[in-house]
Amino acid sequence: MGFVDLVGTASNYVQKDLDLTDAQANLFPSLVFFWFLIFSVPTGMLMNRIGRKHTVLISLMVTAVSLFIPVFGDSYIVMLISFSLLGIGNAIMQTSLNPLVTNLISSDKLASTLTFGQFVKAIASFLAPVIAAWGATTVFPTFGLGWRALFVIYAVISFLSISLLAATPIDEERPDRASGIGECIRLLGRPFVLLCFIGIMCHVGIDVGTNTTAPKIIMERLALPLEEAGFATGIYFIFRTVGCFLGAFILRTVSPRLFFAVSVLMMLAGMGILLACSGLAPIYVGIGLIGFGNSNIFSVVFSQALMSAPTEKNEVSGLMIMGLFGGTVFPLAMGYAADAMGQIGAVAVMTAGVVYLLCYTVKIKR
Repeated sequence: MGFVDLVGTASNYVQKDLDLTDAQANLFPSLVFFWFLIFSVPTGMLMNRIGRKHTVLISLMVTAVSLFIPVFGDSYIVMLISFSLLGIGNAIMQTSLNPLVTNLISSDKLASTLTFGQFVKAIASFLAPVIAAWGATTVFPTFGLGWRALFVIYAVISFLSISLLAATPIDEERPDRASGIGECIRLLGRPFVLLCFIGIMCHVGIDVGTNTTAPKIIMERLALPLEEAGFATGIYFIFRTVGCFLGAFILRTVSPRLFFAVSVLMMLAGMGILLACSGLAPIYVGIGLIGFGNSNIFSVVFSQALMSAPTEKNEVSGLMIMGLFGGTVFPLAMGYAADAMGQIGAVAVMTAGVVYLLCYTVKIKR
């Protein structure tokens, strides 16, 4: 699942290679997450027909193909195709993988288990800028791929995941009936489900936005090259990884509402620092606060949504993953704001998402 987070790092390198504007470069993460809007709900229906495990296997195959495409070039069109397939594969994966976990874990441990899954996911996320920088600067032969060696390494891991999951027996609960798209969409008529849906949009928008914008803030304010400024993305994912790991244990003893509130306040403080400060150390502190705070938002919101509709988990999962469409909305808005006002405009867009999450906190069940 974490492979989708390479899009922020990759879009910065593509922007540099092809001399793109912020709005043009932000089209890449926007395109990736656009497919969550299209494929999430149909994937919920597909799970009802072929099962969750088989659906996850399909998603892994699509992901592996998407990661091999950049081996054949790095033109604008090639990268658009690669990122599109990566988004499609990840949309299918995130919709089907989380419900598959419910066949193995009791509901009272679901939030902490999903958070631990986010910890494992974050390992792939924070390694992406490290591997890309290594590929761009190493003297070790990368066969002319440069930073695109990142795609090959993750493609190999995808094929390994396919073989391991295919060999693992899992007993799934099967639905009594197959649902339609209309029935899934109607679930948004439930106020709490709708609030969770928007919450997921804000979480992913902040995640992708910080991933993409953090290096640009440093390049704008400190005039550092991308290879050095790209470490900011690593900072974000390091703190996000630590937050996921700690959250897996904290959520077993602390109420989701309290933990969620503390997490959102950390993000709000981080956004304030990015809006106000220009030094490298304060910027790193702000990015770290956002990474740590945003690390457990998805797990809490997703588990709250699943528990609110225990007989419609596949459908609700599809809707929640459709909320990852926030990864399209936020970067597009941030790109235009950055072109008009500089990176402070992009940070302001993310701050609006944090304010919504703060309001959502009061709706979380204790």
